[in-house]
Amino acid sequence: MNATELLSLLALGEDSRHQFKRNESNADSIAAELVAFANSGGGLLLLGVGDEGSVSGLDATDVRRLNQLLSNAASQHVRPPVHPVTENVQTEQGVVIVATVPDGLSKPYMDNQGRIWVKNGADKRHVTAREEIQRLFQRSGLIYADIVPITGTSVADLDEKAFDNYFNRRYGQSAEFAGQPLPQLLQNLGLADGQELNLAGLLLFCKHPQRYRPAFEVKAVAFPGTALHDTHYLDSEDIGGTLPEQYQRSFAFIKRNLRHLQAGRGFNTLGRLEVPEQAIEELLVNALIHRDYFTSASIRMMVFSDRIEIISPGHLPDNLSTETIRHGTANRRNPTLTEHAVHILPYRGLGTGIPRVLHDWPDTRLMDDVAGNQFKVVMPRPHAHGAPEVTPEVTPEVTPEIARVVQALPVDLSRQELQNALRLKDVEHFRKSYLLPALASGLVEMTHPDKPRSSKQRYRLTPAGRQWLQAHSDDDQDNQR
Repeated sequence: MNATELLSLLALGEDSRHQFKRNESNADSIAAELVAFANSGGGLLLLGVGDEGSVSGLDATDVRRLNQLLSNAASQHVRPPVHPVTENVQTEQGVVIVATVPDGLSKPYMDNQGRIWVKNGADKRHVTAREEIQRLFQRSGLIYADIVPITGTSVADLDEKAFDNYFNRRYGQSAEFAGQPLPQLLQNLGLADGQELNLAGLLLFCKHPQRYRPAFEVKAVAFPGTALHDTHYLDSEDIGGTLPEQYQRSFAFIKRNLRHLQAGRGFNTLGRLEVPEQAIEELLVNALIHRDYFTSASIRMMVFSDRIEIISPGHLPDNLSTETIRHGTANRRNPTLTEHAVHILPYRGLGTGIPRVLHDWPDTRLMDDVAGNQFKVVMPRPHAHGAPEVTPEVTPEVTPEIARVVQALPVDLSRQELQNALRLKDVEHFRKSYLLPALASGLVEMTHPDKPRSSKQRYRLTPAGRQWLQAHSDDDQDNQR
């Protein structure tokens, strides 16, 4: 680096990769800076520069002293030691020492007092939260969330039928005849630690995984508009169960809240989903498999009138970025889950998922929110910006429950009247299995959509619903002839 390059760099100011110091005499202070860089992707420590980026310069004595101080701090005040590379750059004001600190391979790094530091913008901060410390250990390969034993679980929590089906499909024989006790077999497969299931075993084969980890589910909501703060919604579901169950139910939720492109086909022919199914499939699997399980939060899935959002806990790990994953670079945050998911979910494990999504749906946006510790994918819905006209789903995807609602609405009915017409006693079952899916299908609508809790609220067929009912009434008459 020459003086011109240095001045250009200083003009940009401090950030997470560049720290300025006018001078320093304390090895512990230097060590804290080295630790923060090593734990946070590496960076440059520039000595002989004021906080505002002005060059103060160092004389020959300071250069010798500071180089020795850096060496001592890196080897004796940082655990494990780091190995910065220094370069002396001559300027008109004096020498500037540029110390390059590489991203550490043995995270987490600590100072002499056992404190863990990470970069926080242009500053650094002391890490104290257990989850964040666990993530640092995860990055170094010392621990993974998916192999942490789940206290209180036992082999008795295992869905043995589901596990036996998986084992038989993968290994060609029943787990019962594998020649090992079940606890030992689970441990050999990385699904348990002695008698306790680990997180991978819990999420793949436990009968009731949310009993032990209630946050590890998918929270899904479908809004009628484009704003998150809408006061009402079309559909909502808390989707628990094992990962295969969460995948299937999440996929079903999205499908029932999207529309189908008829593309010139007949009204009652099978339409094409407005967003490619394979792209949705890839994103759901990635969210379930690659989320940060050291963070006690749920995956959020939201369907708006103009887009679909899938938000996973945990930003991209290590040196991954939205640009690198576009080109197929991958990092297995949960390697045991990944190993088994290849045989259970539509997952390939080759880093090709995101490139396939972008090939099928190029307008998909990838957003890595480091500050919020989350990763968001946004898929625009085509009808929101002038794509071909879409029609509600009027294919075999219309469930028997939706069909019953449509057939019960030749005239407008209140919620109670509709429930009585369907002869359903349980309000929640009626709402979740009949009313909300019927609204999401586009065949049924509220008479006062802006006032969902109004006492005057009634439900009626949309034009598409009337057309569907007429078409199927005609079919019934044809069958009678």
